[in-house]
Amino acid sequence: MKRLLPYLIVSIIISTGCKTKTSMADKEKYKQEIIQAERDFAKMVKEQGMLAGFTFFSDSNAVMRRADESLIMGKSEIEKHFGNPRYKDAILEWEADFVDVAQSGDLGYTYGHYNFEAKDSTGNPIKATGTFHTVWKRQPDGSWKYVWD
Repeated sequence: MKRLLPYLIVSIIISTGCKTKTSMADKEKYKQEIIQAERDFAKMVKEQGMLAGFTFFSDSNAVMRRADESLIMGKSEIEKHFGNPRYKDAILEWEADFVDVAQSGDLGYTYGHYNFEAKDSTGNPIKATGTFHTVWKRQPDGSWKYVWD
C-alpha cells in the first residue's frame, strides 16, 4: 500500500485538475452571455438584415436547418443563402424563452418563438411563426457563435 500511495495521490491530483465542470456561478455567467448573444443577434438582424446577422453570429462550421428539412452547411453557404435578394427586406424577430449551458461551459442552447415576414417573388406577403432552437459554442476569444440553428 505504501508503494501505491504516491501513485494514488498523483492520480487524484490529475483527475481533480482535469475536470471540465464549471462552477454554478460560471454556468450562470455563461447563460447570461448566451442570452446577450441571442439578443445581439436578433438586434443585428433587425437593424442590418438577415445576411449580416446570420453571417456574423455563425461559427465557421455552423449548420442551419431550413423549413423543408434541408441543411445549409458552413458559414460561406449561410452567407450565400442569405445573400438572396428575397431576404433583403425580410423581417425576422425572435426571443429566447429558455437557455441552458453544458456543465463544461463550452456549449449552450436556446429555444423560443419567432415571427418572419417577407414577400414572395410576385410581391405577396409571406408570414410564418414557429419555434427555433439554436446551439451555441463558446469561441476561443470567449464570444458565442451558433453551430446549429
